[in-house]
Amino acid sequence: MSERVLMKGNEAMAEAAIRAGCRHFFGYPITPQTEVAAYMSKKMPKIGGTYLQAESEIAAINMVLGAASAGVRAMTSSSSPGISLKTEGISYIAGSDLPCLIVNVERGGPGLGGIQPAQSDYWQATRALGHGDFHVLVFAPSTVQEVVDLVFLAYDLAEKYRMPAMLLSDGLLGQMMEPVSFPEPVEKFIEKPWATNGHQNKRPHNIVNSLYLAPDELERTVVERFARYAKVEETEQRCQEYLCDDADYIIVAFGATSRVSQSAVDTLRARGVKAGLLRPVTLWPFPKDAIRSHIPHVKGFLSVEMNMGQMVDDIRLTVEGKVPVEFFGRTGGVIPRPAEVVEKVLTMAGGDR
Repeated sequence: MSERVLMKGNEAMAEAAIRAGCRHFFGYPITPQTEVAAYMSKKMPKIGGTYLQAESEIAAINMVLGAASAGVRAMTSSSSPGISLKTEGISYIAGSDLPCLIVNVERGGPGLGGIQPAQSDYWQATRALGHGDFHVLVFAPSTVQEVVDLVFLAYDLAEKYRMPAMLLSDGLLGQMMEPVSFPEPVEKFIEKPWATNGHQNKRPHNIVNSLYLAPDELERTVVERFARYAKVEETEQRCQEYLCDDADYIIVAFGATSRVSQSAVDTLRARGVKAGLLRPVTLWPFPKDAIRSHIPHVKGFLSVEMNMGQMVDDIRLTVEGKVPVEFFGRTGGVIPRPAEVVEKVLTMAGGDR
């Protein structure tokens, strides 16, 4: 690990991608992620990499498809409305079984919305990043250091399972500054026998394609892909727990909102309420196993989000009605305050106070 340096979240993300082996960045400016592209534009030419500001978000994601098909580590970044424009290309990438990194530094919506932080792209990231039957790996950092660490992990798992990975950040994490350390640069990569990078008469031609006109062939391909997804769900669920072992009430929060929620847990504990925090690090696969492990001893779960209630659906599906699941959120770029979360849990606790 390198010495700790003070960096803005977006710039730390870009530096992490470079150290993780990304040499091909295709993007388009949009607040609040523009620093990612700006950093890449300065750094890539100095290290022999490619920085290309595409004519649109649609063009950028299709450039990622082309680079990824050649077996290199490629990346694009955008913010909420820009990700919406990329979804067709993301579906093509998933349908071509290609690894890449897609960054979404979320802002408020719908439409142009605002440029303040939000988490209202949860449904899009985990359910609707394009048409057809597919998943992408979705990672939700809560600190600038975790932004760095998850960039490395996202590339590794994307290549391991041959699928796109999304880093779901937000305007708060992207703009804040925190000290970070960087892992050593990646120099060795896994062999990609499927890549379209020239066969030199040593192997058959490789073709990267997402078009299957024969229904039986398409069905077989999708079923095989979902067998791989099942393995991802079984082995790659990640979360972080804080004071959950004896908790009566567990707050579930991801990303920047988990920082607010941890402060609320500390306040609740000081007031005699046994509260805990479960923070999903992977939004897909969702950490169902960890949540289910606490069902026998909790009196309720509370989903805290910067939206009108999205992740709460996954918690309810996981809990299957065995204990109450409630929701608290702010939207439009408003960040929940710890005191608001405390009050919601106290209301849930009722006579337990």
